[in-house]
Amino acid sequence: MAKRYGDLLRFLSGKLGCDCCSVTCCKEHKNQTCEPPKLPEEPIKHESIREYKFPTEDTVLVEKLQQLQYSKELKECLKRPDLRDIMKAVLNNPNPTEAIASAMRMPLFVEMADVCLKIVEPSDAAKPC
Repeated sequence: MAKRYGDLLRFLSGKLGCDCCSVTCCKEHKNQTCEPPKLPEEPIKHESIREYKFPTEDTVLVEKLQQLQYSKELKECLKRPDLRDIMKAVLNNPNPTEAIASAMRMPLFVEMADVCLKIVEPSDAAKPC
């Protein structure tokens, strides 16, 4: 049955000139031609510099935070589904302070936090006296 359904979709796709996702879609495509979406010629740049309203001594500069995106070690950590689940739980918790305190008891989360801190905080050797 699945093979026949796949054959039918391939047949309809060829007849209509595009991939079909549902019966409703196919009906719409019979009435009007389908054109692929046009992509912008230049990629959109998301370089909004964010200013902190209430910076503290613990506030991390935006430039330092942006360095996180280039860390191979952090990317490796984030490949772990267990860590991603922990991070989602922290983000969705109505009490983020409590959620982070709880997450910091989990070695996997602590490992990720340590990787982030190595990037955004200078080492003791690099700090001025």
